[in-house]
Amino acid sequence: FDEYMQLAEEESGSAEAHITAPMPGLVVKVMVAEGDEVEAGQGLLVLEAMKMQNEIPAPGAGTVVSLPVREGGKVMTGDTLAVIE
Repeated sequence: FDEYMQLAEEESGSAEAHITAPMPGLVVKVMVAEGDEVEAGQGLLVLEAMKMQNEIPAPGAGTVVSLPVREGGKVMTGDTLAVIE
């Protein structure tokens, strides 16, 4: 699932990890909230796609600064699932 992690360098020099949906699906569980500290590999949410549930992990340690999805919400390929700074 490396394709859903995109790193963006900001002018301030800090890196943000934008986690995007690898395929269309349904968010069945959200395990973090904005402001939460997360560790690399920690589960952020569960995305159901093609009748399979996939846990989406944090690509690295940091703080969840944006979480635009909610349980029960549908996402399309490329939609932002979370941003970690």
